[in-house]
Order: sequence, then C-alpha cells, then structure tokens
Amino acid sequence: MFEFSLLQSASTGTRGRVGMITTSHGAIHTPCFMPVGTQGTVKAMTPEELKLLGAEIVLSNTYHLYLRPGHERVKKLGGLHRFMHWDRPILTDSGGYQIFSLADLRRSFTDDGVEFQSHLDGGAKHFLSPEIAIEIQEALGSDIMMVLDECTPYPASEPTARTSMELSLRWAKRCLSARKSQNALFGIVQGGMYPHLRKEYIESLESNFDGYAIGGLSVGEPKDMMLGMVDVCTQSLPHDKPRYLMGVGTPEDILDAIDHGIDMFDCVLPTRNARNGELFTSTGDIRIKGAEYTDDNRPLDESCTCETCRHYSRAYLRHLAMANEILYARLATLHNLHLYIDLLRRARVSLEENGFPEFKRQFFEQRRSR
Repeated sequence: MFEFSLLQSASTGTRGRVGMITTSHGAIHTPCFMPVGTQGTVKAMTPEELKLLGAEIVLSNTYHLYLRPGHERVKKLGGLHRFMHWDRPILTDSGGYQIFSLADLRRSFTDDGVEFQSHLDGGAKHFLSPEIAIEIQEALGSDIMMVLDECTPYPASEPTARTSMELSLRWAKRCLSARKSQNALFGIVQGGMYPHLRKEYIESLESNFDGYAIGGLSVGEPKDMMLGMVDVCTQSLPHDKPRYLMGVGTPEDILDAIDHGIDMFDCVLPTRNARNGELFTSTGDIRIKGAEYTDDNRPLDESCTCETCRHYSRAYLRHLAMANEILYARLATLHNLHLYIDLLRRARVSLEENGFPEFKRQFFEQRRSR
C-alpha cells in the first residue's frame, strides 16, 4: 500500500508543500526527515526513543544488510520491521551510493551491474545488479524501495555525467520491471551538475514510479550549485508524487530545499556529528569538547524541549564526551535528532499557516547569532 496526498501545494512566498504518504505501516507527514538506520538501527537510539522524538519513518541500507546479516536471513526472521522492532515505515536505499563511496573496493562496473569487494574483509567478491537490488529490498520488506543507480562524482565532465546518467536510466527501468511486490519504488534522478542532463533524465524516466529522488548531490559541489540542481529537478518532476532529496544536509540546507518543493530528507549529520562532538542548536553549532564548556551549567539549547536539554548540562555532556562514555553518544544523538525532527514539524506548521518565509528567515538569523 502506498499513497501520496498533496494537502497544500501553494503557500505564500515559497514552493514548499505539505503532504501525507500513507503506507501499510502508517502515515508520514511531509516534509519529513528520516533518521538513518543503515544497519537496521539508528545508532545509539532505540525504536521507542525514535517514536518519542516523532520519527515516522527510518532509512536502512540494502548494501550493508545484504552483506550482514544477509537479506535471506532477515526475511526468514520475519522481515526488517520485525527484525529491528520498528512497526512504522522503512525506506531502503539501493546500495548504489555506498558502492560509490567505497570506490577503492569496486572491482568492475558494467551495464549488467557492479562487482565489488566487501568492506568488511576486503576480500569476498559480490555482485549487485538492478534485479538483485530489488530482490534484496523485497526480501527486507521495506515500504519504499530505491532503484539501483550510479552516483556521478563531482567534478565530472559532461560526457562522463551523460554516460553515468544513461546507465542509471537503464538500471531504473530494469528495477521497475523486476519489482514483484506491492512495495513502493522510487526513481532516482542523476545527471551530475548539468541542468539539461537532469531535465533529459526526468523526461526519459518512466512515469509509473511511486516517487522520485534527487541523487548525486552533496558530493562536494558548492551549495549554490546543489540548490540550482534541486530547483531544476523540482520544476520538472511530477507535481503529484513525493520528491526526496537524498543525503542532505544541514538544517539550513533542508529549509532551503523545502523552499524549492522537496518533501523528504535523510542525512547522517545529526547522528554522526553527535557522536563526534558536534551538536546542533537553534543558535548555532556547539563543539562540546571545547574547554569553554567545562563549567557551563546551561543546557545545550535553552529553547529545546528534548530530554537531554531538560536534564543535562553542557558541562556534564562535555565530561561524558571527554571520558568516551556511551551515554554521551545517546544523549547527543537524541538532541540532534530532536532538533531535525522538530524543525520539520515546525516547517510544516509554517507552510500550513502561510508563514514559511518568515519562519525560515528567523531560523537562519538565530543560527547566525552565536
């Protein structure tokens, strides 16, 4: 079961939209942020804690779950929802980006698919094709599957970007043909940093995908170039299907992309940065290991209502971080995810009330105030 309802397509001063995705595992209010649970877990968080934060969907990764513990094992154990004790929607990435990011382990890349070495031991060879990517995701039982694509590097010449785009297009069509389940399937728009290639890809892509993602961004290009590609894509994509910007980004990036009509987001920044000592707040980012926080008895963010800010000081969090205590990772991750999920909730409300431009302006101004 998959349905997208566009509840509000026009809001004053923005192309931001309000919608709802309905799946057999529940509803997702858009625009939404998906915490990243690459290996069937959002690092340092329990599913119950994610629900308390307001997460309506999480993202897991085909590549990693295929290598460990194996999609057939997950299927035998009742599917990914049961395996990870998460009864809300799950989106699975196809593994294409992971193969791109682990390029040193890639063995061969052909029209049939890609042969690569496992990052776990660097020895065992594996092969991933569009058909296998769909087979794995159907075994996992995700609510939203992604086509296998090639992420075009930056910078890339136009001939390189075209070759990559055309391969991704052929693979997308094969993924659509390979689908045997009722699971939703999203296409992924590629084309590098060339607007005409992005438009050509969208024009050539099948129209019967359930949604469309924009891939190949946030790979090192300048931010204005990224937003330019987002604008090109959202102007050309179908109006009545959800639009997903993959792997982006900072809170500011997300609000900018909402302004251009994006509905769905995922990013490792809130979880990874939390573990590495960087915490997002409404007034700017904090590097908690800084000596200035040694005796700081204030919460991370005095306007934040998360459990971390309600009960723990900056001084205590710095102590935990310096001592490499596991509790630090949990409290920091909880706070960062709360900021992201709450930001999307407030963005939705501002869109519904025709106040998004002012909401965005005030948020940016506050974040620059440190």
